[in-house]
Amino acid sequence: MARRGETIELAVLGLLHEGPMHGYELRKRLNLMLGWGRVLSYGSLYPTLKKMLRSSLIEETSVSSTPVTKRPRIVYQVTEAGHVEFERLMSEVGPTAWEDDNFDIRFAFFGRTDMEIRLRVLEGRRTRLQERLDRVQQQLAMTQKEVDRYAAELQRHGVESVEREVRWLSDLINAERGNAAAAPESSSSTETGSRHS
Repeated sequence: MARRGETIELAVLGLLHEGPMHGYELRKRLNLMLGWGRVLSYGSLYPTLKKMLRSSLIEETSVSSTPVTKRPRIVYQVTEAGHVEFERLMSEVGPTAWEDDNFDIRFAFFGRTDMEIRLRVLEGRRTRLQERLDRVQQQLAMTQKEVDRYAAELQRHGVESVEREVRWLSDLINAERGNAAAAPESSSSTETGSRHS
């Protein structure tokens, strides 16, 4: 449960970097980010927001009410401490960065992450999935004769899903490395061009 709270905190901080948002908008954006399998309720979001307010990671302001409602709307925005915490969380590299619960959220904010950190997280995720794939394939080979055709089909589907994600991660890693290799070449050619002009 604590890890889920940290994941929601990271997502909230990342979204509020784009600008202030009210609770409904935050929840809608978080649900899009988390995907259909992990719908976020207000019962999960608001305790996290309250905790983040107590920790001074975010602050709330009231926006004037609309003609339809008399109550002012509460809008959340990230504080300086929230910016620092977001940077700290995004720079962490370790097993929690590439676990199922956290990887998707981290990936959504990769644009604000250093390339070396992105590579380490992608490689960690790929290694973890490759280990999972090896384990599942061994189990599949052992249980193939013991399970009916539907259970075997479900196992095969699981293997194919993990294989597809491993290929996707490998493509991302290769693209990151390609961009890293191209960056020094382009800067050295710029320097060479400026020396000749």
